[in-house]
Amino acid sequence: MSVSVVTYKQLKAMLANHSVQLFDVRNPDEFQAGRIPDSINIPLGQLEESLKLPPQQFQLHFTVKAPQKEDDNIVFHCRSGKRSLSALEIAHRLGFSKARHYAGGYIDWEEHKKNEHY
Repeated sequence: MSVSVVTYKQLKAMLANHSVQLFDVRNPDEFQAGRIPDSINIPLGQLEESLKLPPQQFQLHFTVKAPQKEDDNIVFHCRSGKRSLSALEIAHRLGFSKARHYAGGYIDWEEHKKNEHY
């Protein structure tokens, strides 16, 4: 597995520690239908311009701190891993070299959630 991939277990631990900047690159309607807690919706088509925003503007628009290029806790996800891989390429090209993606995406998240009994 490549270093830029985050597993379900890793993501769950990062969320539990509040140590992740999780960006959901699906469309807003998909995001509304179901989401991973604490994820921020930035549709793939808007990602590049969003990552180029000045930090204050990013924060105003998304109500979270803007990711920094050196941050190692940036994670992208989508439904099945295809769009988040594109998101990763965009982020890496813009200098967010430590960004990663949750390759399993929302489908994998839902699967795990179904199989976990509290």
